[in-house]
Amino acid sequence: MAPIAVGDVIPDGTLAYFDEQDQLQSVSIHSLAAAKKVILFAVPGAFTPTCSLKHVPGFIEKAEELKSKGVAEVICISVNDPFVMKAWAKTFPENKHVKFLADGSGTYTKALNLELDLSDKGLGIRSRRFALLVDNLKVIVANVEAGGDFTVSGADEILKAL
Repeated sequence: MAPIAVGDVIPDGTLAYFDEQDQLQSVSIHSLAAAKKVILFAVPGAFTPTCSLKHVPGFIEKAEELKSKGVAEVICISVNDPFVMKAWAKTFPENKHVKFLADGSGTYTKALNLELDLSDKGLGIRSRRFALLVDNLKVIVANVEAGGDFTVSGADEILKAL
């Protein structure tokens, strides 16, 4: 199966997060993305250097600008459990718009065919770094990184596409 690409409809999947009342919730990707323009971006792992220092901060800083261009949701996905994602989200107190969703078992990442095998580094199967611009469930932009690169999946690249 080929990785998700421009023109494809994103698969549905269920991801987990903690709500404002600190209750564990599940959410369907289709429920977040249907009839809207959304950004799904993924990182190989919470608390890792590039993810924490560059990728996520870029989307947090540019969230208002992205929303002004019609983006309804900015969603960060990682193959981490919801407890880790909750703790990681708390390290970004300035965040008002980016949702942190856990793909704990990597099921959604596998459905996108964007797995990254980091077993040799002791990290197991993770997600490739990517950013998808999705309009009513259809992929408009698919910026997928090679290996551990961070060149095409940042907020600035999505802004250029908008």
